[in-house]
Amino acid sequence: MVTNADIILTKNAIIKKTITLLEKVQHEQQDYLSKASQLLPQEVLDYSPKISKGENYKGLPYLVLDHPRIFDKPNVFAIRTMFWWGNFFSVTLHLSGRYKLLFEKNIINSYEALKDSGFAVCVNKEEWEHHFEENNYRTLSQIKQTEFKKSILEAVFVKLAKKISLQDWDKVPDILIADFRKIIEMIT
Repeated sequence: MVTNADIILTKNAIIKKTITLLEKVQHEQQDYLSKASQLLPQEVLDYSPKISKGENYKGLPYLVLDHPRIFDKPNVFAIRTMFWWGNFFSVTLHLSGRYKLLFEKNIINSYEALKDSGFAVCVNKEEWEHHFEENNYRTLSQIKQTEFKKSILEAVFVKLAKKISLQDWDKVPDILIADFRKIIEMIT
């Protein structure tokens, strides 16, 4: 395999294509937020979007679009769109500190809508894990509303995420934008 440069060239082409996809999603997010800016705290909109890439999340390459993004421990407000090679795309709402307190009631009241949309809630104590294994996320269809409410109120951080299959590549931008809008509408 080390003699076959095509493997790396193909990987690089896929990463480039995925960055282009995330840039399209980012522009759509910015357009939406410019119309809905009065719904969120101003400081949430002060930071520009950021696309990051890495080579080793559980051994595989990944790309992340954080928008909006505030990572000011203990106050986190982020909507993270992730591509994880060989696994999935995902969109995640990540809140802690004052942002968790600000939006937790709206999140609790959105249980049915989140459940119907296929979202999952983080059940892990480690907030920087992104996989969808049972020890990290549970879909809301697996959790009763009372358990969901209790977990949101008692948690130090809240992460709600939805996984999108790589098989849906052609529909991914539209799905990610629709889920982004659902997140903004749900918390506001």
